[in-house]
Amino acid sequence: AAVVTEPCAPPRPALGPADSSARPRGRDPSLRPRKMAAAAEEAVQGAAGPGVLAEIFSSPLNVTLLLLCLFLLYKIMRGDRPSNDDPAGQEPPLPRLRRDFTPAELRPFNGQLDPRILIAVCGKVFDVTSGRKFYGEGAPYGVFAGRDASRGLATFCLEKEALNDEYDDLSDLNAMQLESLHEWEMQFNQRYSYVGKLLKPGEEPTEYTDEEDTKEAKELKKD
Repeated sequence: AAVVTEPCAPPRPALGPADSSARPRGRDPSLRPRKMAAAAEEAVQGAAGPGVLAEIFSSPLNVTLLLLCLFLLYKIMRGDRPSNDDPAGQEPPLPRLRRDFTPAELRPFNGQLDPRILIAVCGKVFDVTSGRKFYGEGAPYGVFAGRDASRGLATFCLEKEALNDEYDDLSDLNAMQLESLHEWEMQFNQRYSYVGKLLKPGEEPTEYTDEEDTKEAKELKKD
């Protein structure tokens, strides 16, 4: 009797490195770790974001600090520039004033009887109207408006006792007080407009011209 054997399956062709068409097609396995890492990062960020906000708003102190930081940031970004939205609410600039004064003539320029505020320092009269918040009525140095402020600034006295109705030659001030007064004078020269001189008894006022203005401006810069 003949022996029946199971037919052998045809041999499978060997896959070589050059035969890439026989490899199973699909996604690159190396991309899976990258996508998994990205997904994990998104999950962590999504979980951390609401958690941080919840932690901030859960404490009144944290909310207060956050609002304070936002307010400071707003002030820094906005600055202290004056608003031009309402030109009608702004005072028009006063015309330039050039003349000399006696102590009595200076007195009405205190920001109340006259809108202009003048102050004398070391025999020089300055227009400090732009510094109304310092020298206007009720301001820290408002007592000096329309007066000779030299003695008060030299002695750090903001009371009316430091004011004289007549010309004050300041001859009784010591060296330290005179040095302090000189520093004040330099600050006024830099910040405010020079108007004229505070006249001594018997001194005649100067008739100012454009040439005189230029000369005075150069002398102030040298000081």
